[in-house]
Amino acid sequence: MTVMTDIEHPAGAGPMTVRDLEGMPEDGRRYELIDGVLVVSPAPGFRHQKIAYRLFGVLDATCPEGLDVLGAPFAVHSGDRVELQPDVLVGRSEDFTEKDLPAPPVLAVEVLSPSTAIHDLNTKKAVYQRLGVPSYWVIDPAEPAITAFELDSDGCYEQVAKAAGAEPFDAVRPFPVRLVPDALLGRTGR
Repeated sequence: MTVMTDIEHPAGAGPMTVRDLEGMPEDGRRYELIDGVLVVSPAPGFRHQKIAYRLFGVLDATCPEGLDVLGAPFAVHSGDRVELQPDVLVGRSEDFTEKDLPAPPVLAVEVLSPSTAIHDLNTKKAVYQRLGVPSYWVIDPAEPAITAFELDSDGCYEQVAKAAGAEPFDAVRPFPVRLVPDALLGRTGR
């Protein structure tokens, strides 16, 4: 279950900041910050991780010069009150620091889990949109399926593609790559 909380933060101290996250335990949970509110998610499961790592491999193998692909946990932050950790991200090489990405990635990907699906499809999607992340993909491991959103001319996400099962998804942004949702599960399909 994803929990939005600020219980670790002293009462009356105001919103949490990115600096406050440095004191979070290394316990496998994901600690993110949205507008000063701490969001804690459980460690991802087997199927989630398998899909995220396979996606990383496909993207990394086709990634052009000037961009880098990274997997969670790696912090994307904006200011001192927003820090997210997409499951997979693509960013401009020049924008990365040794410890984080203080600029919007060109692609953020979230792999849904039962405990994070609503959060990923709503809250995080809205924050990525607000940050100006041009492409946002959501992978549902249950089908499996990939849904791709891109910013329109008004800066709002619109769904540009959905592929499920053996149907290929031919992405154009942030670079050309073909993904087949079933293939992200690997040879065992689990």
